[in-house]
Amino acid sequence: MQKLNPNAIGPLNNIRVLDLSRLVAGNMLSLQLADFGADVIKIEPPAGDPLRAWKEEGHSLYWKVYGRNKRSVKLNLRQKTDMNALWKLIDTADVFIENYRSGTLEKMGLSPEKLHARNPRLIVVRVTGYGQTGPNANLPGFGSIVEGMSGYAYRTGYADQQPILPPLALADMIAGLYGSSAVSMALFAREKGLTNGQVIDLSLLEPIVSVLGPEAAIYKLTGNVKQRIGSASNTSSPRNVYECNDGKYLTVSGSTQNIAERIFRVIGRADMIDDPRFITNSERVINRDLVDQAIGDWFAKHSSDEVMVAMQAAGATVGPIYSIEDAVADPHFIQRKVYLDVEDPELGAVPMHNIIPKLSETPGEFRLSAPNLGADTEEILNEVGVARVDIDEILRQKL
Repeated sequence: MQKLNPNAIGPLNNIRVLDLSRLVAGNMLSLQLADFGADVIKIEPPAGDPLRAWKEEGHSLYWKVYGRNKRSVKLNLRQKTDMNALWKLIDTADVFIENYRSGTLEKMGLSPEKLHARNPRLIVVRVTGYGQTGPNANLPGFGSIVEGMSGYAYRTGYADQQPILPPLALADMIAGLYGSSAVSMALFAREKGLTNGQVIDLSLLEPIVSVLGPEAAIYKLTGNVKQRIGSASNTSSPRNVYECNDGKYLTVSGSTQNIAERIFRVIGRADMIDDPRFITNSERVINRDLVDQAIGDWFAKHSSDEVMVAMQAAGATVGPIYSIEDAVADPHFIQRKVYLDVEDPELGAVPMHNIIPKLSETPGEFRLSAPNLGADTEEILNEVGVARVDIDEILRQKL
């Protein structure tokens, strides 16, 4: 089991982050910072971050993962005493993360201008569905909505079926990763004296649009709108999911000419190498259905183990379709410590993804388990000099 080390020092040590966000995107952003040593303080309303309510058999496991390495302060920002306490925290902060609808922060008296007047070095991250400008700026936008609007869902699924949304918070996750990168760049710019604080306008929409790569250029220059093609690819062939005779599925990708030729030899179709229909990647993409039929027919005659052995021996790229049950038992996952059982005071240990990426000299550390709601309120408010009488008033508040 991975023990917690509350005294660990990471590369973002002494960087204080105030996270007023809710649900996944902001929490993913601040998780990346927390994992590498930032003092991330979750500023939560009396009801807590709604992520706490995402439960599996009564356990807030989403919170256990996304709340790790953070501390929690419970504040009712409708109360003057609590708002004054927040300003004390702002005075000490390096980063301020929020994901209210555009304009809400201004209504709360926390506009970036007022924040920077109080703390000129503050990096303000504003996470919204569509960004701070544009016709949709004031609309609420969850990840599922922008996954559809971005063009991503239109490309996911099969041509004769409806578009498919990802079954997880993909847009939020991508935005969170972009956000942590943006914060790191802003901190570096501040460190180099290029600027004091600044505002990061982070939408959920634009990061997932970037996943589509050059599709807008392809459309503008060729007029082609790429369509859903299941697990195949518009850019390379062979590339698909194939079923073996034991009912298991494998993925194959022949993105280079050498790999494609190796795959054809393994399936006993060396004749395809010089066939004009398959001789280049472009021709194979045009004749993708024939390529998939040839590979699929061969896979259907062999077990998944037989296919894996033959393909790997030939230097072809092949891999299994794993469930999470398969993944956690795989020797590579185990040796690389992709998942770890991390010490937890309530459950003993909670399996969760390891800290990534792996830095050779300044790695991230598991310092803190996900905090109970408001668990650090008194300690943190004491740290920033909130008067004892005000702390007592804040602690007495009920829902």
